[in-house]
Formats: sequence, structure tokens, C-alpha cells
Amino acid sequence: MAKSDTKGETARHPRAPGRTTSTAASRPARRPASAKTDTPYHHGALREALLQAAERVLERDGLGGLTLRAVAREAGVSHAAPTHHFGDLTGLLSELAAVGFRQFNAAMASSCEAAATPLERALARPKAYVAYAQAHPGMYGIMFRTERLDYSRPSLQEAAEASFAGLANAIGAMRQEQISGDALTLNQGAAIARAWSMVHGFTMLLLDGRLEDILERLPEGTTAERLLEAMLTAPITGKLPGP
Repeated sequence: MAKSDTKGETARHPRAPGRTTSTAASRPARRPASAKTDTPYHHGALREALLQAAERVLERDGLGGLTLRAVAREAGVSHAAPTHHFGDLTGLLSELAAVGFRQFNAAMASSCEAAATPLERALARPKAYVAYAQAHPGMYGIMFRTERLDYSRPSLQEAAEASFAGLANAIGAMRQEQISGDALTLNQGAAIARAWSMVHGFTMLLLDGRLEDILERLPEGTTAERLLEAMLTAPITGKLPGP
């Protein structure tokens, strides 16, 4: 700023006599701005701010618009900040997916706590699953883009494992048995895979608009949630052989 404000000898020769008075008056304006001094985040909060910015970019611009530079611009920090905290785009996506899984798990746990009857509890988790995906389609999408993620990151491993454990516990409660996530019987694995396939498949079809044709043919006023309820409460007959 000093070069644009001062055209004379003082600006060209920093040690020239007479500089003291003008410098003291203009010192705050002379101090060059840096990314750190302009950044409105403390160091400990910057990582979280970058993840929040990444989530906004993802939901607004899609996965194709999510770059390290776009996240830095959204957060109002230097372009180097995301690289410093996450390494590369895979690192950022992996940490963002971990955030998504934690949000996802919290939403389903909260819905189960609010359920008052056994039937409500059985339906609460899948309903919350679909509701989260509808509210956060970008986050939901990246959570299952395995080829874009680094599962060696502890945060992502823990969050994804917690999600699976929640599903296994919910199926165990419905079957009235304890299910260990480390060792499953064939019937337990089938029950988990069936429930997950049904709800995940339903969710993807719903997000892609592929259920509209079915919904239009149903009685007037039938919602996607009601269709999901009907799917989940329809009797399932037959049992796989073995334990």
C-alpha cells in the first residue's frame, strides 16, 4: 500500500531521513496482508471450516465441482490450506465421507430414540436413511463412492464401521438375537444384506427420479415414504438352509 500512497524519495529509499514520522502514521496500512492474518479461523478450527466449505461446494456444485481450490475459495483461505490439512483431493473426499457417515449415523440413532412402538422403531432407521439421502444427496453419494475414497484413514474406517454396526444391531433387534459384526451366520448376513440392498436400492432409485412412474400409478397421495413402509412391512417368506 505504501508504494501506491507515497510517490517520493521516502518510498524508494526505506532508510531515508524523515521516514520515521510518516512510517509511524502509516505502519498499519504498510503491513502486507497474508492468508493467515486474513483468515477468520484459529488453526484448530480451520480444518473443520474447510470440511464445512467442502460440503457446501459438494451439495451446490456436485462432485465434479469439488476441487481443493474451490474449497479454499469457499472457505476464504489460501489455496494451500486444503493441501496442508488433507494432502490431496482423495484425502479431502475421504474425510468428507467420514463426516457424512457420522451425520448419517446420528440421524438414524436419533430417529430410533424417538420411536415409541416396536413397529415405529423397525421403520425409523430406514426412514431416516432415506431422509438423510434426500436432504444431503451430495454427501450420501460420496459416502458410497469407494473408488474415490481412502479407507486406510482411521476417521473414515471408524465412521463406516459404526454405520455397519448400527445396521447389524437393528437387524439383530428385529430378529431378537445378538449379532456380532465380526462373525455372521449365513442367515444373519442374508438379513443384513437384504435390508441394506432394499433401502439403498430404494434410495438410489428415488434420488434418480426412477420411482416416479410407480408413484404416479399408486392411489392419489401415496408418498415415497408410504411406499417404503409398505415394502418394509410386507411379509418375507422362506428361510435359507443352515444355521
